[in-house]
Amino acid sequence: MSARTLEFLVPGDLETITGGYGYDRRLIAGLRALGWQVAVHSLDPGFPHPSAPALEHAARLLAQLQDGARVLIDGLALGAMPEVIRPHSARLALLALVHHPLAAETGLEPGDAHALGCAERRALQAVRHVLVTSAATRHALHAYGVAPERISVLEPGTDPAPLAQPDPRGELDQGAPPAHLGDGPLRQPGDGATLRLLCVATLIPRKGHDVLFEALAPLAPLHWHLTCVGSLTRDHSTAARLRSQLERLGLTGRVTLAGEVDAAALAGHLQSADLFVLPTRFEGYGMAVAEALAHGLPVISTPTGGIAGLIGTDAGLLVPPDDADALRVALTRVLCEPQLRVRLARGAAAARLKLPRWQHTCERLSQILEQLGAQPA
Repeated sequence: MSARTLEFLVPGDLETITGGYGYDRRLIAGLRALGWQVAVHSLDPGFPHPSAPALEHAARLLAQLQDGARVLIDGLALGAMPEVIRPHSARLALLALVHHPLAAETGLEPGDAHALGCAERRALQAVRHVLVTSAATRHALHAYGVAPERISVLEPGTDPAPLAQPDPRGELDQGAPPAHLGDGPLRQPGDGATLRLLCVATLIPRKGHDVLFEALAPLAPLHWHLTCVGSLTRDHSTAARLRSQLERLGLTGRVTLAGEVDAAALAGHLQSADLFVLPTRFEGYGMAVAEALAHGLPVISTPTGGIAGLIGTDAGLLVPPDDADALRVALTRVLCEPQLRVRLARGAAAARLKLPRWQHTCERLSQILEQLGAQPA
């Protein structure tokens, strides 16, 4: 076996368009560029709720690996199969890649969340090292009994990107705010320019699209259009519920559900937007926010995962999760205060220069893997 070989176990299709799978792809490409031989093994797509055949397939795959092999398992699968990996904990150099704890997913029944939390705790006890994408996730894993020295933070990187080029009319006033929003220093109507809002997130409960739509509904007198980029098919019930909400609120003409798009189309959306909005209820890191900042887009989001550290105090506004009123006030300020938009855009342009790069992330992972190979079981 090569001294620089890694077996990478991923549930489902590695090409799936989500931040987590994108992170996995970049790690694989980066390690290969550094001379590592990375073998990707696809597990059943049913994780983190695997069937018995899915668990049997995972067990057979692990059994076939050579003694001493470095094995990195995406947490979407690892946390749901503790009994499968525990027999190999001494034989293989097992690593976990935890994007965020499975039990933290929004919308789980309490019993299901408890079961996932217990399973993931047992699984994490069986690995030699745990990789996480943010300090917030590292802190969360303390409750799972994982010692801090067994956890390494590998923040997602970003690629250099051109600054967004929104319509210059976006610097003009966007209309009078609804009267019930208070007496703040909001500007008066301008020439009717439309501000382009962008949200990039799969339509699942955790991402908070429902909160965003509720916040925007009273702002119909203002000039804005929202484009939501993200899968409409991964959670059919949530997508149907959100479509019904848009109809109920009268926003079908103001909100475009664009679905999944390829990298070039996503770059086009980021390049032409004025503001990025992600009212997420929970994140492990916030890769979509980092990508928006890489384009110099100001952000309105929530202080979860690594988001607060990404935008700091100058590149955006933070509101509590699940607070449509606070989100509405933040949106109104950005829509109606041109000077605030300019200040936040300058802050985002500065923040993009401080973002981590993928090369550094992958070099750090390479060091961790080499150290792991030298450690006894």
